[in-house]
Amino acid sequence: MTEGEISARGVVEQALGRIDQRDRALNAISRLLVDEAIAEAQERDAALAAGEPAGPLHGVPLVIKEEIDVAGTVTTFGGDANSTPAAADAEVVRRLRAAGAVIVAKTTMPEFGAFPFTESSSRGVTRNPWDPSRTPGGSSGGTAAAVAAGMVPAGLGGDGGGSIRIPSASCGLFGLKPQRGRVTTAPHPHLWWALGTAGPLTRSVVDSALVYDAIRGNVEGDLYTAGGDEPFVAAARREPGRLRLGWSTKPVTLGVRPDPVHVRAVEDTARLLADLGHDVREVDPRYPDPTAAFVPQFFAGIRAEADQVEHFERLERRTRETYRLGSWVTPKVIDRALRVTEQVSAKANRVFQGPQGLDVLLTPAIAHRPPPVGRLDGVGTVRASLRSMPAISYAAIWNVAGNPAASVPCGVAADGLPVAVQLVGRTDDEVTLFSLSAQLEAARPWPLLAGDAR
Repeated sequence: MTEGEISARGVVEQALGRIDQRDRALNAISRLLVDEAIAEAQERDAALAAGEPAGPLHGVPLVIKEEIDVAGTVTTFGGDANSTPAAADAEVVRRLRAAGAVIVAKTTMPEFGAFPFTESSSRGVTRNPWDPSRTPGGSSGGTAAAVAAGMVPAGLGGDGGGSIRIPSASCGLFGLKPQRGRVTTAPHPHLWWALGTAGPLTRSVVDSALVYDAIRGNVEGDLYTAGGDEPFVAAARREPGRLRLGWSTKPVTLGVRPDPVHVRAVEDTARLLADLGHDVREVDPRYPDPTAAFVPQFFAGIRAEADQVEHFERLERRTRETYRLGSWVTPKVIDRALRVTEQVSAKANRVFQGPQGLDVLLTPAIAHRPPPVGRLDGVGTVRASLRSMPAISYAAIWNVAGNPAASVPCGVAADGLPVAVQLVGRTDDEVTLFSLSAQLEAARPWPLLAGDAR
C-alpha cells in the first residue's frame, strides 16, 4: 500500500492534505481526525525507531464507515440521533490499529445504511469522483468515494445487501463481501442478523487481502463463524489453477433488466477467463426468491439499531417511517426468517454442488449505471426501496446465502463511469475469489482515478 522511506506521519499528513483538497467536491468525509491521526502516526514512528517490528499496515491511513465504532467519535449511523462518543474501538478497528494502520476519518453513509445511495438529511449528498453528478452508490459510498478519489488507499465499509460491492462497482474499486462470519461484528453479536458483515474497499486485490488478513476472525459472542484459514494475501499472489466458471446475466429480482453495458462486461469477462484457460460456460443459476429471508432481517436490523440511539426523535422522517413499517417483525418472524435463510442458502448453492458444480459464478455486480444524485430526495421508504432494486438485484441474495462475493472492476464505459462484474464463490472460499480476481487484475488492469494513494 505504501512505498519508500517516508515516515508514518508523512504518509498520514499527505492523506490529510488530499482529503482537504478533494473532499470539498465529494462530501465523502463526515468526521476528519486530524490531531488524533497525527498523534497515532507519531506513535507508529516512535515504535519503529525503538526497534519494534512494523505491522503489515504500518502507517497506512484508513477511513472507517460511520456505523463502525471508533473510540472518541460518535457512531452516528449516518444521522444525528447519537451524541455520545464511543468509549472503545470496534474489534475490527482495534485489529487495524494493531496491524499498524492509522485511522484518519469517518465516512458518510445513508442513515443505518438502508439504501444504496449515500444521501441523508444531516450529511447531504455524497458524489462519485468519476462524475460528481452521479452517486457513488451505497451504503458504503463515503468510503468508496474517498478511496476512489485517492484520499486514502483503503477504507472499511459494511455489506448487508450489497453495500460494499455496489459502491465498489460504481467507483471502480475492488470490494469483496466475505463469507458470513468471517469478520467479527463485535461489540455487536451480529449486523442485521444473517445479512451483514464488515470489510474493506480498495484499489487493488492484494490491498483488500492485506486488510482482511488483519481483521478476519471471531470473538466470543459472534452469532456466526466461517471456516478456512488460508491467508488471503497468499491466495491473491498465487495462480488460481483451472476453474469451472459459470456466467449468467439473469437478475434475481423480477422486473429488473441489466444495462447492456453490464451484459457486455460479463460476456467479455467470460471470454477473457476462457482465454486464461478456465472451463467457462453459460448457466442458469435457478435463483431462489430471497425476499422472505431478506425483508424481515432488513426491517429488524433498522429497528434494532434505531432502538439503540440516544435521540430517536432526531432520526430522519424516512427512517422513522421504515421503523413503523417494520413493526410486524416480531422475534418469531425473525426466527422464521433465519430458518428461511438456511433454505435459500441451500438452494442458491446448488450451482456450486455436484460433479459439474461451479467453482465461481460470474454475474453483473449491479444492473444499472450509477444514477444521478438525489435518488432519495423527497421519497419515502417504499419508493426508495423500489429505486434500490437495480442496485441490489445481483448482490442481496448472497447476503442471504452467506457466500463470499466480489465486485471486480473491468474498465470504463462510454459514459465515463467504471464498469464491474461480480464473482461469487463457494461457501468459505474467499481464497479462490482472491486468486481469480488477482489474475483478472493482471490480465486486464483497471484504471485508477488518482494513483498517488495506491
